[in-house]
Amino acid sequence: MNKGLIIVLALAAVVGVLFVMRPADDGSQTAKNDSAPAAVASPGVDIENKVLRIGALNDESGPAAAIGKPYAVGKRLLAAQVNAGGSGMLPEGWKVELVERDHGYNPQHSVQAYNEIKDRVLFIGTSFGTPNTLPLRDMLERDGMVAFPASLSSQLAEHRHTPPLGTSYLLEAMRAMDFAVEHAGAADKIKAGIVYQQDDYGADGIKGWEQAAEHHGVEIVSKQTVAPGQTDYTAVVSALKQAGANYVLLTTLPSATGPILGTAAQLQYMPNWVGNTPAWIDRFFSPEVIPAAVFTNYYWSTGIPYWGEEGIEAMPAFLETYEKHGKDMYQPDFYILASYAQGVVQLEAFRRALENGEPNREGYMKALQSLEDYSPGGMMQPVDLSAFPYVTGTKARILKPDMASGTWKVVSDYAEPTALGETEAEASDHSHGEGHVQPVNAQ
Repeated sequence: MNKGLIIVLALAAVVGVLFVMRPADDGSQTAKNDSAPAAVASPGVDIENKVLRIGALNDESGPAAAIGKPYAVGKRLLAAQVNAGGSGMLPEGWKVELVERDHGYNPQHSVQAYNEIKDRVLFIGTSFGTPNTLPLRDMLERDGMVAFPASLSSQLAEHRHTPPLGTSYLLEAMRAMDFAVEHAGAADKIKAGIVYQQDDYGADGIKGWEQAAEHHGVEIVSKQTVAPGQTDYTAVVSALKQAGANYVLLTTLPSATGPILGTAAQLQYMPNWVGNTPAWIDRFFSPEVIPAAVFTNYYWSTGIPYWGEEGIEAMPAFLETYEKHGKDMYQPDFYILASYAQGVVQLEAFRRALENGEPNREGYMKALQSLEDYSPGGMMQPVDLSAFPYVTGTKARILKPDMASGTWKVVSDYAEPTALGETEAEASDHSHGEGHVQPVNAQ
């Protein structure tokens, strides 16, 4: 049998397992205790017993489960740390309980799950995925509820009740094009391609890639769309190869990233690949999951620190917390870190609401909007939620995986996209919601 085909078949089997395996029930109170409080000052706040209840709408069974599972663990780790006492994140004696639901990356299930838990929580600490968060916006406004998306969609930043915490996918895509020009040596040496998901996550990728390409004078020779859960990528990769694309942006989920790269290896097509943040999972570092050679030309555009990164003030304490409370929950993973850091920001807002004597949804929103230049020990770029529409990060960097050591090398440091000024000027000429990109297939 053809060696390349063997790689692709093995990869498909392993990636398939990643997305159907369910995490073992660890029996933790935070994962299972969702009983309504006896006395509350506001939904989700039990003043008498000093309990904060936080909602989580996740994907632990659908096409993004390889991200959703460790993302869920990040919040569980944070809750375990607070509940053990001495964290300093909340006044001593306060505890956190999570009210969790798995929507399987299905927007209708997300709406159903939200309605199940909305009267029992102060806020939604994880609303996983752009397409699963967008349908909640009217309900969140009606209920005065904040839902923190596990998403960096620029569209979510336009709604007061869905503040993303980090540089948007759109800006990641623009930064990726800056890197491509830098790496190639000149814009005229680039034939750009893109593979993007057919939803608002993908819309951010194609819009940012196109705007930056226009800024640099780069030709986009192929645009390919994929759907969550898609299994065959032969046509997608063949079209990119036929068009001669030598720098390809992947605005995809890991369930697509691995098979796309594996299929390209089979077809002896090796362009430079640059993935948005959700295109990667740390399981890719394992040769049992995917051959390291497949990632020879892979780069990552992200604004978030990676697991164990040196020079991050809070990283040693986080790793110690993981060893104490989290290592039996899940193996080390970037998304545990990202979810945990997001949760620290959420708890800081609640701590301020308590200090202000307003432990309710209105008070929580006020406290959230008091956050300016706030970073949880450097585990994310400083957050400013005082202005709206939210701009919670403008810089991204380009990393390259060191497959042998299971970590990352910085190949282009944090910077704002060079086309960002043009994007801001364009945005000032349009109302929210205009300019939405409709997915198209182009050969």
